[in-house]
Order: sequence, then structure tokens, then C-alpha cells
Amino acid sequence: MSGHYQNSHGNNGDSLEFSIFQSLSSGSDNNSDGASSSRGPTTTLPENTNGNATANATANANANANGSFIPGPSLVGPVPPSAAEENGPSPTLAPSGFSSETLFQSQADSFPGLNGRATPVDSLPSPPYPGKTGFYDSLASGPSTPTYQSQASLSNLLNQTPTSVLSKDWVPKEESISHLHDRDDVDFWHGWKRLLFRLVPVLVLANTLLYLAYLGLRIACVIWAQEARHAVYHTAWVFIAVEVAVAIPSMMHNIWTMWAFKKRRRPKLRLTTDDVPAVDVFVTCCGEDDNVVLDTIRAACDQDYPRDRFRVVVLDDGKSKALEDGVVLLAKRMYANLHYMARPKYPGVPHHFKAGNLNYGLDQVHDLPGGAAPFMAALDADMIPEKHWLRAMLPHLLLDPKMALACPPQLFYNTPPSDPLAQSLDFFVHVIEPIKDALNVAWCTGSGYVVRREALDQIGNFPLGSLAEDVATSTLMLGRGWKTAYIHEPLQFGTVPEDFGGHIKQRTRWAVGTVDTSFKLRFCLFGEKVRHMSLAQRFSGFMYASLSLYTILLTVSLFAIPVILVMGKPLVAFATDEQFRWLIRACFAAVVTNRLCELALFLPAGYHTGQRGSRYQLWMAPYLALCILRSFVLPTWLGGQKQAFKPTGSLASVLHERDLKHRRGMLRRLRTVLVHYMAAFHLGYVYLTLAGAAMTSFRCFYRGGAGAVPIMRCLVTHAFWPPLTFIFLCNSMWTPISYAIDPPVMPDRERLLERDAATGVAHPTPESKKIAFGGQAAWFEFEYTFSTVYTALVFAASFIFF
Repeated sequence: MSGHYQNSHGNNGDSLEFSIFQSLSSGSDNNSDGASSSRGPTTTLPENTNGNATANATANANANANGSFIPGPSLVGPVPPSAAEENGPSPTLAPSGFSSETLFQSQADSFPGLNGRATPVDSLPSPPYPGKTGFYDSLASGPSTPTYQSQASLSNLLNQTPTSVLSKDWVPKEESISHLHDRDDVDFWHGWKRLLFRLVPVLVLANTLLYLAYLGLRIACVIWAQEARHAVYHTAWVFIAVEVAVAIPSMMHNIWTMWAFKKRRRPKLRLTTDDVPAVDVFVTCCGEDDNVVLDTIRAACDQDYPRDRFRVVVLDDGKSKALEDGVVLLAKRMYANLHYMARPKYPGVPHHFKAGNLNYGLDQVHDLPGGAAPFMAALDADMIPEKHWLRAMLPHLLLDPKMALACPPQLFYNTPPSDPLAQSLDFFVHVIEPIKDALNVAWCTGSGYVVRREALDQIGNFPLGSLAEDVATSTLMLGRGWKTAYIHEPLQFGTVPEDFGGHIKQRTRWAVGTVDTSFKLRFCLFGEKVRHMSLAQRFSGFMYASLSLYTILLTVSLFAIPVILVMGKPLVAFATDEQFRWLIRACFAAVVTNRLCELALFLPAGYHTGQRGSRYQLWMAPYLALCILRSFVLPTWLGGQKQAFKPTGSLASVLHERDLKHRRGMLRRLRTVLVHYMAAFHLGYVYLTLAGAAMTSFRCFYRGGAGAVPIMRCLVTHAFWPPLTFIFLCNSMWTPISYAIDPPVMPDRERLLERDAATGVAHPTPESKKIAFGGQAAWFEFEYTFSTVYTALVFAASFIFF
């Protein structure tokens, strides 16, 4: 997944003493050893004043006239062993003319010397494996394909005359694309669940209206109580503010899901013939485990797709010698269409993270035999594609010439039982993205996507200077009037971070990247970059950026709960007993409709998945808020820091908490999570909240008056107001501590895979693709059921006791 794009160096062994916010602590976007990357031999050319200077300079890029030679990429496959000598010595001078100041630089803007670049004939490598066909057929002459020309194809790689599929205006033949089903999500859910999901807009509307009515009654009762008693109920107002703050994220999601009434019509399609377009498949990696990357590479090479119509290019920012050797061996023995590239890196020159790596690959494929393909696909280092991945994705781009990008969901095969940290993206990929797709605002999900080179050319390739290049890319394409599609099929499976720290770093980086992108795009509300966006597309971009910023307000509001409970003041205020009874009844109506709404809304992803997501928003809020404040608000002398990329897996999991044999002891795990990952805040919050509830309960029994009814009334109004918000908050905030005490156990990765003994190609087992139901899920379900039943009992008591 995108969170696994790593730096070239990771920690070893026992050196765990680091902060989770090291992910944003660097003052520049250089890699961990201080070196940054350039764009290869042709990206360092200065802007020329005449039209031929660029081509002339490029054609002579390998000349060592002044001893300052800048080498090309490291290539495996089309580069023979002697090519290293031809490429020249290691670089001695850093490239010049590069600036990273402009927001969302495009490759064309950053490197003006690239425009119109032609591939030098004398620099083309000769085929290293005589007798091979396809990608390694000898070329009578080198291709001359200008950079950014999306029509450039792999037609030179074919022995026969190119088919019309390589033409920009190619029209699919009737027999080329098969219509398998009217719905692409038929593999995920169907039957009664789909019928019940149709009620979501109605339930969401009812839930929203009832909650607003309940909130209005709460406010009115406080005002009436203040007028009757000539006093100000500060704690009642604060409690209303906290409830609203906690409810806003889910309310915004619910309002967004009201668009589910707009029926999504995305069919399940397949390319069925060998008359198919050419594709460049990029596998981006940067320090991940070599075995993990090789599994992705093998699966990418093993596609059910004509071998001479696609090639797999490994873009290794970590420059792993072992990985390079593995790719060389695979290319020699099995896959002639496999290539390895590692961009050179220069001190002091920003490499622009994953976007820079992808742009480097986009540029360098023009130098490969046949030039660039009209379509480009990308896989994260750990994302294993299904065998029919390309045949399933490409029809959606071929049928619509304005379709710029199609992306599948990110699914995982190593999610632990009960998914205690909410690491799966099931709610997003099964609920949010399909609704966004129905409104023509599908986001790029970071891996497994296929994109039209013409659309990339128009936006200047992947935008630089962003930690969320996937979101930025799809947003810029939408702003240019292109379309994006979400293909709701299980086409790739990757791995979630296997440790608590990796998960925190991944999600904080996503949040910072989303907010940063939103600032640069003016929250998608106005500007030239979003000029062609529809109202729904603008609202989507604004809403998700706002939710990330909202974590700051949510975190601040959470502090109010323990303070109110310790003070022992009433949570609700009212002037008469009749108002008290109607408050309870309105609360019951709002809670019940909310439960029904959640039940229907979470069906595509699974009911328990939705509940985990609700808790995740609370316990993760302090981490997200602090990272956003440090990145965008605080000055450096108060802990502020410049955004920088610190990949998820670059810090090894020294706790090994999911490995039953090698995990560290519970005390070590607790110390690490509480201190180094700052979960002491969560522990203190839970302790203060429970202590406040206990103190308030004692006061009710001690001062509540004679009889059971006055005591019950005191308990309900001072601590246990339905639906027991403080218990839900404590249960959610306890997540990091419970994880440290009793982390889930996962088998070795190899046991989650089915591997072909002959080819080494591995795919996840059917069981590993599912999230097992565990004890934690049962406990949370008990807590949720208990709070609902309690609300019903208080509702009944409003007719009997109150």
C-alpha cells in the first residue's frame, strides 16, 4: 500500500527509542543519508534559448567533455553487462537549475529542458538475450519519441504490424471487451444487503433531522433552565459542544452518504482478446523487504496479458543490491519484459518522494526499446495484483476517451483478527469510494491504478512537493476536465504495517499530505487547477480536507469530558420535569435511528468495520492533530517542523508484537507505546474520565436525597446521560493501551500465501483476505449493545419513574 513506500535505510534490532513524529521531523525532503535524487541524465539540462539546443544537448548527454559526466539510470533487462562501462563513472557534480519552491511543480515546469526530448539513437542499449522475442527484438533504428507524447507506444517491440489498439483513437471491437456483469462489486456484496443499503438515504435523512431536533431541544432546555433559575449552566453548554464535536465527523459522512441515492453504474468488464493496448507497469519501492517486493514483481509479470504488450519496470529508490540481483535473475530466466531502474541521487537536490520516483520512470521508459506506452500502471511494493488485473482495469479507459484514471480498492491479506487498530480501509473502499465514483469524483487510491499518459502529460506528470501524490494527481485531472473511475473489484492485496508505530506514521503522513494538498489547491473551492470541477467534486475535496483539520477541534473538545465529570456539575439542564422527560425521549429517538443508520450504512464494508472506524476517529485524533499543528501552525521554536517524507516501513518493528515467538515483553511494549508513541495521553484521559465518573456517582449517592428515584435522576443527569458517551470515549481511547497489553498474533507472511512451486508466483489465500472475528470485536459489540439497551431502559423510565 502507499504507506509502505520507504526510505533506503531502516533501523535494526533494538534501537526503538524514537518518537512517532520523526515522520515529519526532517527539515528537508532528502533521504535518510542526506542524499537526494535527480531526474537522470536528461533532467539536468538547463533551459535553452533555441528550439534545437535541447535535442542537441540530450543527444550528447553521454559525452564527457569536461569530466562532469552524469550517468543514466540503472537498468536491468535491456542493458547488457557491459553497459555499465558505457554509462561512465559515478557522478561527480550535482545537477543544476532545479527548484522545488513552486507549489505542485510539474515535471515539465521543473525541467524545461525535457520538453521535446528525443531519444538518442546511439544511446539505446542492445538486447542482452539473443533469440528472445517481444521486448528484446532488435531495432533497425532507435525510436524517436518526444517526452510527454502519450501516443508513443510499444509498437516497435512487435514483429508484426502494430494493431489499431495502439492508436490514440482506438475504438474497441465488440469482441475485444466482454461485459461480465452490470455491477463491478458483485464479488463483494449482493442480495438482501444491497436492498437494505438502498434505505441509507432515507435513514440518514431521518437520523440527521432527529439529531438536530434533539440538539435544538437540549439548547432550548438550557436556556429555559437559566431563565427559571437565573444561573448559567456552563457545564451543560460544554457538554453540548462536546457531543456536537464528537458527532460532526459521522454526521458529515452521513450527509455525504445521502448521495447514495444516486445509483452507481459501473459494469464488470474484461479484455478478452490479445488485441490490447501497451502498458508500462511501475513497481515503486524504497527499502521494503526484498522478498515482499519480489512477490509483487512476480505477480505483475505473471499477468494474463500478452507478454509483448506490457513491461514491468521496478523503480527502486532504495537501491537494494539484493533486489537488483533478484530482478536480474528473474529477467534472465523467466520475464524478458522486466526492467530495473534506480535513479541517481545528489546531495542537496530534493527527490520529491514517490512522485519523483514515478516521474523518473515516466521519463526513462522513453529510452527503452519501443518508447513509452500510451498507458501506465503502478503498484506499491507490497501490493500483489490478481492475474486478471490489467484485463479488468483497461476496458474502462478504452471505452471512454476522457477517462484519465481507473483505480481499484486497496485490500490486505495480513489484517489481524478484529483489526484492533482499524488498519483495513474497508469502509473507505467499500462505502465512500463507490459513492464518490457515482458522483464522478473517484480518488486515486495510490496503488493498482492505470492512467492514460495523455492525461498525465496535460498536468505535467505526478505533482511534486506533495506527500499525497495520488490524491493530488486525481484532483488535478478532475480540475482539467478529465474523468476518474473507481473499479470496485478485488484486484490487488497488500500488507498493513505490522507494528503500532508503523501504523501511526502511515496515517499521520496521509493526514498531513491531504491537508497540504488541500491548501495548495485552495480546498478545491476555486482556482485555475479546479476550474472544471463540478459542485460535488469540489464539496468532496473540501469535506475530506476539513475532516483532517477537524481533528484539532475534536482533540480539544475531548478534554472537556473529564473536567465536567470531576466538577460534578449536571450534563444537561432543564426547567421542569416535563422537559427532562422529553429530553430523554428525544435522545432515545436520535440514538435508535443512528444505530439503524449505521447498520445499513456499514453493510458493504461490514458492521464491525464501521464500528472500528468510529472508534479510530477518536483515539487517532490526538496524533493527527499534533502532526497537523506541527506541520502547518507552530513555529520551529515551539516544535513546528517542515513536512518531510518518512516512509512507514523504514523503522523496523523491534517489538515484533504480532510474532508470538519473538515479541517483546508486556512491560517493554507498554513503555514503548506509552512513552515513545505518546499513548500516555490516552491513559491519562481514561483514568481522569473514569475517576470523574466515580466521584460524581459518589456525590449522587451521598447528596442525591432519599429514595431511589432522586439518586437515579442524579446519576443520569450528572454522569450517565444516554447513550453513555464517556464510556464510548474511554473504550476508544483505551485502544493503544489494550493493543500494547494484548496485541493480536499473526502467522508468518508465507503462511498467508499460496505459492506456485514452479514459478514462485504467490497470491494470498482466500482465508487471509478476510478479517477474522476476534475477542476484541465481541467486547466492543457488547459495549455498543449495552449502551443501546441502557438508552432504551432510561427511555422506559421516563414514562414510569421520571
